[in-house]
Amino acid sequence: QVQLVQSGGGLVQPGGSLTLSCAASGSIVKINAMGWYRRAPGKQRDLVARITTGGTTNYADSVKGRFTISRDNAKNTVYLQMNSLKPEDTAVYYCNANIQSFGAMLPRDYWGQGTQVTVSS
Repeated sequence: QVQLVQSGGGLVQPGGSLTLSCAASGSIVKINAMGWYRRAPGKQRDLVARITTGGTTNYADSVKGRFTISRDNAKNTVYLQMNSLKPEDTAVYYCNANIQSFGAMLPRDYWGQGTQVTVSS
């Protein structure tokens, strides 16, 4: 079994910062790309940022220059540093990882449990 467990999030004022973490555990052979998605109220879940095994990153236009994704391969963990937060960043944030697990034929996507980020004064 593979699990993604998220931490971080909460309430922050506009202009503030938060860091999200997501640790993968279980019967892991290899972790490929990892990323963060978010779902705002009444909207679909959208990609926020993604990072490959080699460290190549891509970001949604709305967060470029404010958010930074990183990963610690030794800890099987991905992070999302969020700066200059805006009310429109309010959403439930989900981590995602494409993981090859022991006994599986092919890698598949796993999801974290989700964490609420609220940006409000």
